[in-house]
Amino acid sequence: MVKIVQKEDPVLREVAESVNPKDFGSPRLKKILEDMVTALEKEEDGVAIAAPQIGIPLRIFVVSHRAFEYEDVEDEHEDELDSIHSDYVSLAKPPLHKKPMRSDMVFINPVITKLSRKKKWVPEGCLSVRWLYGEVSRADKATVRAYDQNGKAFTWGGSGLLAQIFQHETDHLNGALFIDTARNVEKITAEEQEIRRREQSQTK
Repeated sequence: MVKIVQKEDPVLREVAESVNPKDFGSPRLKKILEDMVTALEKEEDGVAIAAPQIGIPLRIFVVSHRAFEYEDVEDEHEDELDSIHSDYVSLAKPPLHKKPMRSDMVFINPVITKLSRKKKWVPEGCLSVRWLYGEVSRADKATVRAYDQNGKAFTWGGSGLLAQIFQHETDHLNGALFIDTARNVEKITAEEQEIRRREQSQTK
């Protein structure tokens, strides 16, 4: 059974190793990715996960299809678009406009190549730091260069929540947690989250 490790686990403080190009398409890499997706799908509030969060110190993260329901994204050939920014990842509101279903996206050996100068203090949580939430200063737009599971290079950019995810997950690969730099950190239990969700639905 795949478990998401918590903040006390030393693996979360390691600088993850790059995936060897020889491992692209291998059964081992496929199993790691399957385990990451399985762990992520079990968490209703999760929108991304990094390999260290399941105890594997490799430079990999997966962005859930859920994230693309909230954000506009673009590849290297498209103009950056305005995004719909959600509340806490765990309290994300339904998208204003239904977008076509996307698949989970795999980022192997990712490198952030561009960050906007504009930064915002944004609400943030983490599947490995239950149930703490706070505000973190993040660039509003980010571009990442990475490889997919088959070793094909690509560049992907986004704003708002997606840019936040890129930065949050890259922090994981460098042994950092959001609580290291967060302000106004507070504990919000699952029960309290459910109450907030109900209050949000009643105001619509």
